[in-house]
Amino acid sequence: MTNQMKTLVKARPEPGLWMETRPVPEIGPDDVLIKTRKTGICGTDIHIWNWDDWAQKTVPVPLVTGHEFAGEIVELGKNVEGLTLGQRCSGEGHLIGKTSRQSRSGKFHLDPETRGIGVNEPGAFAQYLRLPAFNVVPLPDAIDDEIGAILDPLGNAVHTALSFDLIGEDVLITGAGPIGIMAAAVARHVGARHVVITDINQARLDLAAQVADVVPVNVATTDLRSVYPSLKMSQGFDVGMEMSGSQQALDQMVEHMVMGGRIAMLGIPPGKSPVDWSRIVFKAITIKGVYGREIFETWYKMIAMLENGLDIRRVITHRFPVDRFVDGFDAMRSGLSGKVVLDWG
Repeated sequence: MTNQMKTLVKARPEPGLWMETRPVPEIGPDDVLIKTRKTGICGTDIHIWNWDDWAQKTVPVPLVTGHEFAGEIVELGKNVEGLTLGQRCSGEGHLIGKTSRQSRSGKFHLDPETRGIGVNEPGAFAQYLRLPAFNVVPLPDAIDDEIGAILDPLGNAVHTALSFDLIGEDVLITGAGPIGIMAAAVARHVGARHVVITDINQARLDLAAQVADVVPVNVATTDLRSVYPSLKMSQGFDVGMEMSGSQQALDQMVEHMVMGGRIAMLGIPPGKSPVDWSRIVFKAITIKGVYGREIFETWYKMIAMLENGLDIRRVITHRFPVDRFVDGFDAMRSGLSGKVVLDWG
């Protein structure tokens, strides 16, 4: 194996990423080395590309970025057990600490010491990735590398969607980005009665209708309440998933929830936002913030669903060889794509 590899690096504190040759990582006794096959471009990667305020405060320069991946294990640390050379895998990109109360009680996704590959630590936009064996998620044969490369964002969708009981419920999803669309597919898969997804981007709404059995509503042109009669709804939605980060979307969601409705929030509003808390209190609404994936319960559940008929393939709209990574980022930054996957060969 060569000791040099191709990478995408945030090399300078300015917009863009750059392809550079870097040394292949050396692994420790509890790590594995993964040869990357496919990577997904995430909204977080767009923030890093754009070098916005969040990225400037968060990402050290230089850094190999990227955190959505699938590949195969090519080297094992001396203490690693239960994994094999050549094994196909994806992996949890949140690197947890071991000393917090949350981590010691098994609530790994709530560990305050968490660091992210491709955000705080060297990431997966590289031909080889070093990862703690603890974080490795083996891929069954039923899940190919392309789907394996988007399990990270699917996990966000699954964590959000399964925050509340959905069986027989009417569900409102605000934000038809790739994660919102995947959450809609999950909601239908697990038994929601109706799923309505809203956005002001018609291309994204059209994609949502192709991926899942949902009712897409462009709230720029259509009154959300107008869909109630055809869905035999009278009071509003039982469960909401806010995926857009838009304050207007959250306000609209609160307005259309039933008394005692439940909202899971994955979208991150830019900066501080005014909230009509009295409306939330008087409607007795429960709001849950969602971050990442439940480690590793979310992984088990989404793999089981994929093995049993959940189909998210069509959420991938663009595929590029890694040498065309600029085209991939342009597609994502256009706001018109679904998931974009880079092929590392």
